[in-house]
Amino acid sequence: MVEFIPLFMFLAVCLVLMLGYPVAFSLAGTAMLFALGGSFLGLFEPALLGALPSRIYGTMTNVTLMAVPLFVFMGVMLEKSRLAEDLLENMAAMFGQLKGGLGYAVVIVGMLLAASTGIVGATVVTMGLMSLPTMLKQKYDPALASGIVCATGTLGQIIPPSIALVLLGDILSSSYQQAQIQQGIFSPKTVSVGDLFVGALIPGLILVVLYLLYILLVSHLDKSAAPAFIHSGNKVTKFQVLRGLLPPITLIFAVLGSILTGAATPTEAAGIGAFGAMLLALLKRQLNLNNLIATLRKTLETTSMVFMILIGATFFSLVFRGYGGDELVQSLFVDMPGGKTGAIILVMAVIFLLGFILDFIEITFVVVPIVAPILLAMGFDPIWLGIMIAVNLQTSFLTPPFGFALFYLRGVAPAIIETSTIYRGVIPFILIQLLLLLIMAIWPGIVIWLPQNIYN
Repeated sequence: MVEFIPLFMFLAVCLVLMLGYPVAFSLAGTAMLFALGGSFLGLFEPALLGALPSRIYGTMTNVTLMAVPLFVFMGVMLEKSRLAEDLLENMAAMFGQLKGGLGYAVVIVGMLLAASTGIVGATVVTMGLMSLPTMLKQKYDPALASGIVCATGTLGQIIPPSIALVLLGDILSSSYQQAQIQQGIFSPKTVSVGDLFVGALIPGLILVVLYLLYILLVSHLDKSAAPAFIHSGNKVTKFQVLRGLLPPITLIFAVLGSILTGAATPTEAAGIGAFGAMLLALLKRQLNLNNLIATLRKTLETTSMVFMILIGATFFSLVFRGYGGDELVQSLFVDMPGGKTGAIILVMAVIFLLGFILDFIEITFVVVPIVAPILLAMGFDPIWLGIMIAVNLQTSFLTPPFGFALFYLRGVAPAIIETSTIYRGVIPFILIQLLLLLIMAIWPGIVIWLPQNIYN
């Protein structure tokens, strides 16, 4: 019975989170209770907690995680600059009288926003406020319109520069080194956030293409679902479209290009992005004291939340391992039917199901450090594993009834859009994302080909 205490810990923290308590304090509080109870009963060695200060210090001085506040600042500043509004208007006009043209515009603008901001919540809310009323006004099927906005908003989860990939990259880096040391490799190879950024490019573009193909299919099978866009204003010229596209594309190339060419680390590139976002806001005359203060406040709130959760997760993982949780999970994987295949299927299924109740940050900090070293020791490629987890977490954003993208859209959607309509609209996009997972599982080269060729 004692050997199953780690599982009871995991179930306890899931229960506390479902009750609505703050994530960071749920993780740390659960760990503290199990550590105190185990010490009192002689089942836990309290001296292990002496490693906690050094672990927290290592987290706070982690250079990779410095990219988090910089990317958050970049995303919030771009949101304040009203860049998305100009983009959507110009792209919608460019697609003109095409069936589903407005849907194509929303997906493409969402892709550009995802590559500019990397924040799912900001993209869903922004697109929901701007595009959903327009799509309804153009007589789009409410379920289709809701599904497009939700699914497009979650592209920030997989398309770099993504906050999720930054956090995953840091966890996988330490997990990969841990797995190699367990195998007796004392000069371990490394995996970086930049590797994940490059590995996510092709899957991200494939997902965008699949979204566009679905809209194309629906618009031709049901002509009333996605009618041609009726533009009420003046005709938009190619110069206006180019002027709207140029700023975000320039910023994307500056951030990703500096990483791909090796000119900058992801953290340095995040600094470039933050500075570039301020320049764009200045050029659009949206950089004022009020916007700057609001951006800094939002950045501080988001960054504090991430690091508090990370500290809580550090405490939780220390106690979890103190009870032998890593050995328990490893034994479960080794004894599982199907070997490596059975292990990866189980992990993907667990992450998908946990996405119903937990946020991607919680899953990244609680689940991934437990399972990643074991899967990597089995021989799975770290970049492939990271992108598989990222797409899986992206799917959890859309899954009813607790998908966070659904909550974001529900908060800004018109009252005529029922919650059941939103749920119905996202189902096809969930299936599309599961299809991408299957494609990557069958052809891992889709993920690892580009990093191998760029970094040799």
